[in-house]
Amino acid sequence: MKPNDPICALMNIAKPLSSPECLPPLWRDELSYLWREGTLKALQDFLAAETIGKVALAPSIDDWFEAINRTSPNNTKVVILGQDPYHGYGQAHGLSFSVRRGIKIPPSLANIFKELHSDLGISTPLHGDLSNWADQGVLLLNSILSVRLGEPLSHADQGWEILTDAILRLLSHSSAPRVFILWGSRAQKKIKFINAHNHLILCAPHPSPLSVYRGFWGSKPFSKANAFLCARGIDPIDWSLKP
Repeated sequence: MKPNDPICALMNIAKPLSSPECLPPLWRDELSYLWREGTLKALQDFLAAETIGKVALAPSIDDWFEAINRTSPNNTKVVILGQDPYHGYGQAHGLSFSVRRGIKIPPSLANIFKELHSDLGISTPLHGDLSNWADQGVLLLNSILSVRLGEPLSHADQGWEILTDAILRLLSHSSAPRVFILWGSRAQKKIKFINAHNHLILCAPHPSPLSVYRGFWGSKPFSKANAFLCARGIDPIDWSLKP
């Protein structure tokens, strides 16, 4: 059963995360132990109550795993770790900091684009869909994969972090060198899961308008990430976005 199969989608609606079968195969092979050990049960129960109660959630259930659907563990070159999905209607679609085409670019993403222009001279994109980054090996992962509409951090500390921490540990324990971009204090708490001897860790304040002036400007994450990859014979990321 594939992640986007109708049967799988219906199973998830009835009982979210009831089985590892709705994870993409390469991730499922490495993460199914979380189900065997029962460590996601509290999260399963919480999400089931939310869906049964018809609470409006973002993103839609079929987009919860969009980040790992688009970027496999073998292809991950860079991880950009976000906090939780955008909580505005129609914004979140499963990739951290990204919005679909036609959706107004949120302030944090606008600041990311400003730093991208300052760092690499890339013109500011006209849309906020970062799928092209994901398809090149940039895992756009949030620590928390769902949220109530209009209620930021409403799904924090319910168990999503168990799954996403396991994803970070999996990528860190691999011998393949990777770049981990941690923006903001919540993301930087995850540094304990990352092997700094094998990977590049780039930390900076969150690109939110509230913190961007504390060191996000001028942090040059895009050029630093590509320099690290190139030095190890890995193709760099084309950070420009298609029109």
